[in-house]
Amino acid sequence: MARLDLEALHREMTAWRRDLHAHPEFGFEEKRTAAFVAGKLREFGLDVAEGIGGTGVVGTLTRGSGNRAIALRADMDALRIGEQGTQAWRSQTPGTMHACGHDGHTSMLLGAAKLLAGEGGFDGTVRFIFQPAEEWGRGALAMLDDGLLERFPFEEIFGLHNMPGLPVGHFETRSGPVMSAEDNFEIVLKGLGGHAARPHAGQETLVAACALVVNLQTIVSRRLSPADIGVVSVTELITDGTRNALPGLARILGDCRSFRPEVSAAIEKEMRRIAEGTAQAYNVAAEVTYTREFVPLINDAPLVDEALAAARTALADDAVGIAAADAVRVAAEPMTASEDFARFLTHVPGCFVFMGNGDTAPLHNPAYDFNDEALLHGARYHAAVVRRRLAVGQPEAGRGIREADGEGPS
Repeated sequence: MARLDLEALHREMTAWRRDLHAHPEFGFEEKRTAAFVAGKLREFGLDVAEGIGGTGVVGTLTRGSGNRAIALRADMDALRIGEQGTQAWRSQTPGTMHACGHDGHTSMLLGAAKLLAGEGGFDGTVRFIFQPAEEWGRGALAMLDDGLLERFPFEEIFGLHNMPGLPVGHFETRSGPVMSAEDNFEIVLKGLGGHAARPHAGQETLVAACALVVNLQTIVSRRLSPADIGVVSVTELITDGTRNALPGLARILGDCRSFRPEVSAAIEKEMRRIAEGTAQAYNVAAEVTYTREFVPLINDAPLVDEALAAARTALADDAVGIAAADAVRVAAEPMTASEDFARFLTHVPGCFVFMGNGDTAPLHNPAYDFNDEALLHGARYHAAVVRRRLAVGQPEAGRGIREADGEGPS
């Protein structure tokens, strides 16, 4: 098996990543990014399909005679955040930046595509999925609705996300619940505004809104079982009042996190009850809008073992120089952030891992930047997953988890 020059690949990925960082694009607007990705994949010799789910790209690479297919996924979109970085590759688009590292995710998956196209070492088919609009939870659904699974079938899927604070070259994940569902809510209180000197003459909504914000905190503390994880966060309180006028309209917005549909349903039920009761107590009306944006991300337990083993394999290479035994671990607990990758896991089994970004600014921070030292680790991890799950000469080792149980992929 021919070997690529890993140092040269690292330099190339760094150049790709910095170019993408300088030209960020919001969800479903990733036209330049998608064209960049498609061009590179064709350069590596892959079959490429564009416009999947709007701006998504799928590259297909087949080696050997194996009839199994697995997928690797990266997200491409940026955030509506103005960058505060001063690096030469900082965003050239005012108000938009790669504040979550999707530029790095895209570059690592491109690096894996080049590595696998050049070196092989697997028997079967790999789908390289470059997804739009992860940040607002619409891109995976768009690709699925556009026939992703029917047009580019695969039996299992793997993804990753960088994690500031975790050392570069370190990987972690866990089986079962990994990231939470996200629900959004808006509560509108309607009354009768009036003069600030005459509150008794109207039905002002600000005091009612303040009471409601406090009352909503009892959902988690008093209405959910202590064994369940739930978060209810009010993030905005907006009124139509001014310095000397009491508001007649107040809007309360926020989001909720949970790991089970039953908990999500309980949060919505209690929120509606509390909103109606509080509004009645203050003689105003309440309207509640509750939507479910992200589903919980649930890792397949056997594939978690496979992913962790692949991470150890990737780090065992002398060119990496990190002790795999110390750098690959099982995460102690799930996190209440959300991830659109979860949508794919409602159709096929898979695993999502976190990899270290080192001591950098937090995700979604205007000073954040992806750590280029992590690029090679991510590309080698992706390649190791493929070579493990589509192992040459081991047809039984590559069987899908659900297929092995007699269920087949759903």
